[in-house]
Amino acid sequence: MRIPLFLAAVLASSLAFGQAEVKRKPAPQQTPDVIFVPTPQEVVDEMLRIADVKTGDVLYDLGSGDGRIPVTAAKKFGVRAVGIDIDPQRIREANENAKRNGVTDLVKFRNENLFTADFREATVVTLYLLPDLNEKLRPKLWAELKPGTRIVSHQFEMGTWQPEKKVELNGRTIYFWTVPERKK
Repeated sequence: MRIPLFLAAVLASSLAFGQAEVKRKPAPQQTPDVIFVPTPQEVVDEMLRIADVKTGDVLYDLGSGDGRIPVTAAKKFGVRAVGIDIDPQRIREANENAKRNGVTDLVKFRNENLFTADFREATVVTLYLLPDLNEKLRPKLWAELKPGTRIVSHQFEMGTWQPEKKVELNGRTIYFWTVPERKK
């Protein structure tokens, strides 16, 4: 059987295109640096109290898990809140949590890496990460957040950056800092 030259060219280019598609690898799935351990609700409430969350704030929860901190902030204070987590399963759970609590108009969840995510608009940042991740994240927080932005961490410090407040609550520790003025 003879294939017309035009059809042979189309077939060859289709095969070449198909091979190029096969060779392209999907983006690697990133895995969390920490396991998901939910923050107890009483600690969530105290973190928001210590941060003095109020109308007009924009809260970012880095490593947001099931979204309980952004959802609580939106529900109690009516603030806009964004949760960032690298685990797509946690993002699904967080979105379900926001829907169940009727705050989807105020809360958004993003499946991103904390070290490349944009959270410059935050006036409050909450964390429940490990100490080494907090320390690694600190330069980004200082460089990108506006001076005066409040940061609250459940359980873990930020290396040599001394907290302004340290609160003990039923065996849990909550730390508070304010992003300092930039040196000129």
